[in-house]
Amino acid sequence: MEKLILGNQSVRIDAGELVGFEVDGHEFIHQKGSPGWSSADTEMFPIIGPVAKANYTVKTPKGNGVLDQHGHMRLMNYGLLSSSETQAAYRKAYTADTPIRNRKFPEKSDVEYLTWPYTFEFEKSYTLTPRGLEITFTINGDQGMPFMLGYHPAFKLHADNPIIVAGDRQITLDEVLAVGSRALQVADCTSIILKDEKKITVSTEGFGHFMCWTEVRNMVCIEPVSFYPYAVEEKDLHKGFQQLNGEAHFKVLISVGS
Repeated sequence: MEKLILGNQSVRIDAGELVGFEVDGHEFIHQKGSPGWSSADTEMFPIIGPVAKANYTVKTPKGNGVLDQHGHMRLMNYGLLSSSETQAAYRKAYTADTPIRNRKFPEKSDVEYLTWPYTFEFEKSYTLTPRGLEITFTINGDQGMPFMLGYHPAFKLHADNPIIVAGDRQITLDEVLAVGSRALQVADCTSIILKDEKKITVSTEGFGHFMCWTEVRNMVCIEPVSFYPYAVEEKDLHKGFQQLNGEAHFKVLISVGS
């Protein structure tokens, strides 16, 4: 496990997963084992959203990919590239058409192995700065590869009635709960404020949208996404793709206070 420290900020990273972010001893990240979700963060790539109704297939220019919800990259392991007192970087690599075993099979999925007809490398880095925790994503791979990217961090809630602020819009926890598993859409948005016992801001570059999801009152996921998957039918998910042209970069800044 890597630990980053800068002043009153500390971060814990377990095999590439953000499992702790404390400022002045206050924990902002959902803890594994607590109700709500068995993870603390993950990436949704190369698709976002479910595809079971499309027989687990996604259209691409190179033929169909065979994927489950949110893609197959989260089933792969990160390798550590570098680390220091304030920075850590990780990498995943995939070769086109390599089968990846689906952990949901057979209990929650009909497909045992997932494949994607493109080669890619995916790097994720964490850097503690005076402004907060900066998380960057870098994608390399076959040029023209279609993809979506979503980042899925879970934040620990301390107050009974936290408020999510997106521009002029104020969203209650009850509103997020009411949407259920689909996740609440926050379109055309690059920054969200979570007003809990302490205020936290999630600012982004490259994503363009957010989804908010929870099914419990002790955590909420504030997810930057390049596409909201429920805007189309599952068989048409490919309509939300962008294409890889050179190296793609995305950034998230998690900052505390005003």
